[in-house]
Amino acid sequence: MESSLHRELKRLYGGSDEEREVRIDGFRIDAVARGRLIEIQRASLSAIRAKLAALLDRHRVTLVKPLAARTRIVRQADPAERASRPRFSPLRRTVFHLFEELVHLGGLFPHPRLHLEVVLVEQEELRVPRARRRFNRPDYRVVDRRLLKVLSRSTFKTARDLAALLPAGLPSPFHTLDLARAAGIPRWLAQKMVYCLRQSGALRTAGKAGNAVLYVGAGGASKKHKAA
Repeated sequence: MESSLHRELKRLYGGSDEEREVRIDGFRIDAVARGRLIEIQRASLSAIRAKLAALLDRHRVTLVKPLAARTRIVRQADPAERASRPRFSPLRRTVFHLFEELVHLGGLFPHPRLHLEVVLVEQEELRVPRARRRFNRPDYRVVDRRLLKVLSRSTFKTARDLAALLPAGLPSPFHTLDLARAAGIPRWLAQKMVYCLRQSGALRTAGKAGNAVLYVGAGGASKKHKAA
């Protein structure tokens, strides 16, 4: 079932009612605006890869990836009952979490017809208890997500746009621990970021320091680097 968040983002990005939920080349498209197809994908980007590849053969596409920078959680025992007092989740996403999903679009981005837009949002998540508990699953299910506020929008068209997310002050060359510390992100996320930047052509390897692989910008020169 479509969430309120998805509908609200379609209204934000789409044009008139007639330009939303249209069929093009056998696919249902979220919206069309100024000659571009708009696809909003809250779920994994792997689920839209084949559809995106087919559309890019003939169309200009903007792929919108919403990330929850802040989530207000509302619990209620039954949709007809009054909800509990909201609380905020400790989990927060930043623009760097784009790379957690971008690994699924290797070979598709960058593309001359593709724009990738990351939208950081504050959302409300409505949870109700599960009828039956299952091992290794939360005791609730999410029945809806609602858009509270758009915090920022970042558009990426080229490999250079992605490389602009590299923090200032990185050594050259650098390894993923350098990146993780400079960006304030976990090392596993820094590794995904480096993978995507290499796939896009924005980075290249520049040897090793101990067991750590070193990286420089695609045209950068390497210097001696002390392993951390």
